[in-house]
Amino acid sequence: MQSMKRFGPGALATPANFITLGRLLLAIPTLLLIQRDGSTWLTWSLWFFLCITDSVDGWLARRDGTTRSGAFLDPIADKVLTLGGFLALVWRGDVWWVPVAIMAAREIWISVYRIVAGKKGISLPAAKLGKYKAFLQMLTVGGYVWPVTADIEWLIVSLLWVTVALTIVSGVDIVRRGYQEGKA
Repeated sequence: MQSMKRFGPGALATPANFITLGRLLLAIPTLLLIQRDGSTWLTWSLWFFLCITDSVDGWLARRDGTTRSGAFLDPIADKVLTLGGFLALVWRGDVWWVPVAIMAAREIWISVYRIVAGKKGISLPAAKLGKYKAFLQMLTVGGYVWPVTADIEWLIVSLLWVTVALTIVSGVDIVRRGYQEGKA
């Protein structure tokens, strides 16, 4: 038996959306702390909290009913958080700019691709690969700001390049899915 959803697709004021907006607001001081202080327990705690709340707002949205506003806001919050975290680390000199530029270019390209595909009636929702990519990006920034791993350079640099690779692979997968749906 399927349960009744509390909110329809057009709803704006939902618990999931409030959490997403809270994530966006808390991202600003967290990113400033990353840029200013780098690896500290406070920075890591705030980062960890923001990453966990991503799962919470997703769970609430699935439980209460997904909305168009949530489908729009959540990916923006994820991108602000992950790319913002990487850019703050680049600004500090903790991360080389090239892998971050690759990931940022992929995010911009796929966002534009989704818009163009959407205008042709092709829907490209996030697939599991994209969710793994977002998780790995959050984990990688977390590795740079967690005092336990921040100084283990081989570990976090390896994790960074694995993240770049998965970011590229997930982007190729979206383009492949769009191409297949466009042919159908």
